[in-house]
Amino acid sequence: MRLDHVGLSVADLPAMTTWYVRALELQVEFEFALDGVDFRGAMLRSADGWRLELLHRPEGRPGLQAANPVEAALTHGFGHIALDVAVVDDAYDALLDAGATDRMSPRPSPEPGVRMAFVADPEGNLVELLDRTTSGGTR
Repeated sequence: MRLDHVGLSVADLPAMTTWYVRALELQVEFEFALDGVDFRGAMLRSADGWRLELLHRPEGRPGLQAANPVEAALTHGFGHIALDVAVVDDAYDALLDAGATDRMSPRPSPEPGVRMAFVADPEGNLVELLDRTTSGGTR
């Protein structure tokens, strides 16, 4: 068994599709709309195969808007998505330049040998950046 994709509900599907495509260098794999209900989405794919599904319903309500990952853990359910990157500091800076906001600057992770950081996308969803290269982890 392997993870296929992560689904993320967003308030502004076109804007968030554009942001994730640009900020994370993803491609739109396909877009969809469900018949009989106002529900649209876009499946985005990375060059190495992981996918992010953005979902939108106009009557949706804002969910968790945590200031940091420790606060996010106070709400049960999904709190963030995590991406394995080559260099945390470079990815962190690039995402800030793309419009993300700082939630936790680059630093050592509680996991030995791993470096980490957190940003929030333009709608406040947390994105964790991890570099496992010094821990002997694999990409």
